Amino acid sequence: MKKIIKFITRMYRQVIRSIAFYPVLISLFYGILALIALSLDNWEIVHSIKKNVPYLFIQDYETARSILSVLIGGVISLTVFSFSMVMVVLGQASSNFSPRLLPGLISNSEHQIILGIYVGTLLYCIIILTSLGALGMDTDTIGLSTMLAAILSVICIALFVYFIHNISGAIQIHNIIDRIFSKCNDFAERELKQSITLQISTGHTETSEWKVLRSDRSGYVRGIDTRIIKDSIKAQNNQIEIIPYPNMHVWKGKPILRIQKDLSKEEIKNLMLCMDISSNRYENDYGIGGMIKLMEIAVKAMSPGINDPGTAIDTIEKLGGLLRKFLQFPQKTAQALDKGQCVLIKNNIPAKELMRTIIQPIRFYAKQDSLVLYELIDALRFIAKCPNLCNENSRVVKLEINSLRKDIEYHIVNSSDRNQLLAKFE
Repeated sequence: MKKIIKFITRMYRQVIRSIAFYPVLISLFYGILALIALSLDNWEIVHSIKKNVPYLFIQDYETARSILSVLIGGVISLTVFSFSMVMVVLGQASSNFSPRLLPGLISNSEHQIILGIYVGTLLYCIIILTSLGALGMDTDTIGLSTMLAAILSVICIALFVYFIHNISGAIQIHNIIDRIFSKCNDFAERELKQSITLQISTGHTETSEWKVLRSDRSGYVRGIDTRIIKDSIKAQNNQIEIIPYPNMHVWKGKPILRIQKDLSKEEIKNLMLCMDISSNRYENDYGIGGMIKLMEIAVKAMSPGINDPGTAIDTIEKLGGLLRKFLQFPQKTAQALDKGQCVLIKNNIPAKELMRTIIQPIRFYAKQDSLVLYELIDALRFIAKCPNLCNENSRVVKLEINSLRKDIEYHIVNSSDRNQLLAKFE
């Protein structure tokens, strides 16, 4: 049963990120709407409305068929053009910014809903037109359904104008950066409050002698799904530590869990099932995954083919604020599982790993650009001045600042530019 729950959860995450998710649901709704409209045309109340306001309803068979045919052709054109625009946007984002941004653009719910309304309107018109052919020329049950088709087509035209405006804004890099930053910043603030509440001292819990469980597959660790942990485990007076930090890659057979007291084979099997390990490093825009995407945007902007230092500077400004918050996370946090006796210990990403993953690639690719280095110095000094940094994290940030200073001394040839940058360290 728990395997089924985990499978359904995983499939749900994949389905909602699919570009066909909302179009399929909306198309089903429009198909049902077409059948309802055809049945309402036979109601007496609808016939009386037709007699009172006949100018709102089309009673001629050939006119209704012509209108529906034109609407089908027009909506098909809108749909094809809109899908083509999406493909152009995805290709441009992949080549100019980063291919890691594609899932976020594809999963944009507004674009999916608009495309779904296009396809749904097309399906509605086809069903109504097919019913006209089946009922024949003598039928008078066409007025309401044809009028609804015309209304839906007008809605599609209005949505097309909005779609062009929205898709042109979605591809602008500052909007992409702001979207990723907003998600990552909200996640950091929420996790920081929770982490400070659940913080434990490193020396309080010594876990090196605990029993080690090894990973049964390779991938990136997202965490553990506490919803499907057995109640027998939660009720025990035990402690479980997740060794990797979130988004860390583990190889099959490497240590992944430590448990204070022995568990049965079934309970160990259940714990391994609960581990959320993904093959995709860039599955979401939260936490370290979002910062990696911002880092790649900055690195791509500094490539010779793009050469866009303004985008790199904008990204560094966002990363400075995010790193300042993530470096305030305690080394370990602990919490009880669903008010039970069992305690779950989580490790947060070390400061050294954050510097290696986020700052060092930017420092390497921007080592000869004075403009970007100037902003990178400001970002690191802003992080180093955070009053809530522990001594270890503060030391790591200062080491990164010293490394940046050495790069400037070695790679900036112009003495005037070099002296101006070095003065920032004083």
